[in-house]
Amino acid sequence: MYFVVKALGLIVLLGWAAASGASKRCPGYIATHISETDDGFAASLKLNGQPCNKYGQDIASLTLSVRFDTSDRLHVHISDTEKTQYQIPQWIVPLDKGLGVDKRHHSLEFTHAHNETSGFGFKVQRDGEAIFDTTGHVLVFEDQYLELTSNVAADANIYGLGESPNWFRRNPDNTTITLWNRDVADPFGENVYGSHAVYMELQSKSAKFHGCYLHNSHGMDVVLAPGTVQYRVLGGTLDLYIFGGPTALDVIDQYTQLVGRPACIPYWALGFHNCRYGYTSVDEVNQVIANYSRARIPLEAAWTDIEYMDKTRDFTFDAVNYPVSEMKKQLDALHARGQKMVLITDPAIHVDDAYGTFVRGRDQDVFIKNADGSLYVGQVWPGYTVFPDWFAANTSEWWSDELQRYFDMLPIDGMWIDMNEPASFCTGSCGSNRPMNEEPTPPWLSTAPHRFINKTNRMLVPPYAINNHELELSDKT
Repeated sequence: MYFVVKALGLIVLLGWAAASGASKRCPGYIATHISETDDGFAASLKLNGQPCNKYGQDIASLTLSVRFDTSDRLHVHISDTEKTQYQIPQWIVPLDKGLGVDKRHHSLEFTHAHNETSGFGFKVQRDGEAIFDTTGHVLVFEDQYLELTSNVAADANIYGLGESPNWFRRNPDNTTITLWNRDVADPFGENVYGSHAVYMELQSKSAKFHGCYLHNSHGMDVVLAPGTVQYRVLGGTLDLYIFGGPTALDVIDQYTQLVGRPACIPYWALGFHNCRYGYTSVDEVNQVIANYSRARIPLEAAWTDIEYMDKTRDFTFDAVNYPVSEMKKQLDALHARGQKMVLITDPAIHVDDAYGTFVRGRDQDVFIKNADGSLYVGQVWPGYTVFPDWFAANTSEWWSDELQRYFDMLPIDGMWIDMNEPASFCTGSCGSNRPMNEEPTPPWLSTAPHRFINKTNRMLVPPYAINNHELELSDKT
């Protein structure tokens, strides 16, 4: 039986408690110090028994904040009261806060309940239909493991939760979707280059859509099982946004109102483009472009991969196979036919004191560092490389200057930004304490043995292992 606390009306709930490996042994929470305002709701959540400490230390005191941001967006945030858990700063990912609306005029309804077995849970409804419902499931909130479970239809129609090569409609029958950026090709059902903790669901009965977004940058598994969707997160807070839809377009509109609208792409980007790794010279690319005309196939843009660079170093050109003078001729010829040029850039900078881009970046202190203050040195196509620290004070200015120098040599139409997960062919700072300008022996992709796995390092090998298909979190990223 559920014991219900009033929030937007009294409800009576009946249900069952499903549990994961963690929540089976965890006590859940109880809501206290409940208060309501016109546009929201707040409460304290206290641990409802002895801590289970399954994958970390249970946090005894949490704060629940509920706000009706807009007429069709609800913000539910469960955070640690002491505010020691990492939260994404607003200046890094600016979110639209909304003006706040009176909950009596909102399209969504929020209620919460207490169950003797599972503790605190909440439900979000639209027109009487539940669209997010954690009642009957234990909330787990530890320093390195969060677990939140919502009831869904047994054969739920869920879309999103990328990036992963997978079916458009996610399989709701015991499927684990892992969000953790990883530089791999296209393994079906695994995590790859990006992470988007947002999904939309089509309710079969009402034929209406809604959406959910978890604002959390930690690695996570989202587990779809018959009747549930469960978040298993490696830290942070449960910062959840629920969108009322009711159409798919409405959900996308509400989501992008929150996180920011996508940039308007140029019209030419919608045309047919050519791109392939392995062209050996600018002459070969010219021949490919000419073949499109001969075959009377419209070509909007020609892309060139890392072969055009000098030793695959950013903002350089191979003086023999892709000299700047010939690249300019190719660009002029493309423009004369109304076509465009796109060149690749990998934001990993070769460690070489004769390479201007590296020297200027080192002098301006823009690269990621190890804990001891030394440069973090990985391996990418040029060999040993360093990586821009986009949060350092001078990085944007340095990067803008490097781009301007590049564009002054060749005013291309577009840049293909690649391997910016960031990606490295080795694990950790494998180039530390190596002589300046030393070149590792190629190939670098698979020959180096994996470093010793320090299982006491809970950041690299956390107690809960997300389904990352690598030995530690630093692999392939």
